[in-house]
Amino acid sequence: MSNSDTTPDSPPDAPPRPRVVQTPVAMDDCGMARATDLFGDRWTLLILREALYGVTRFEDLRADLGIPRAALSQRLDRMVAAGLLSRHPYREGASRTRHEYRMTDQGMEAVIVLVALMDWGDRFLRDDTPPIDVVESATGEKLSIALTTQDGRVVPLKDAKMNILRRRKT
Repeated sequence: MSNSDTTPDSPPDAPPRPRVVQTPVAMDDCGMARATDLFGDRWTLLILREALYGVTRFEDLRADLGIPRAALSQRLDRMVAAGLLSRHPYREGASRTRHEYRMTDQGMEAVIVLVALMDWGDRFLRDDTPPIDVVESATGEKLSIALTTQDGRVVPLKDAKMNILRRRKT
């Protein structure tokens, strides 16, 4: 993917790409930068991963991740405020009321990011067979992440480019 017509795959006689000294989109106007602000730390992504697998209770999350209580509490509060998780009270027996954290529809939409990260990690950071495949529920056919047109046609990454719709104000 590129933002110009000359890419790293260009022939040797192609003119050099122009030097870019500033991104064309300001940080506060960029969806990638905004998402990175929310998902940019390890714990947030791992908590979302846990919720995807069905680990939803505070103590279970803490034990499974090995995350300090304060860090978990802070991340959960932020994820609830951002709309990724919803907080639900529960009580076991006579114990005090506690909370579990379930993925919202917005959180489920973020799963595509987790699957893309998992796929990249499995392809470039493993020497063995991955422990998980993402498959279609009805057929069991393995799924993959792809860029598609609005009508569903798959577009190879080398044929995609960034189309700047609103440039940074200078």
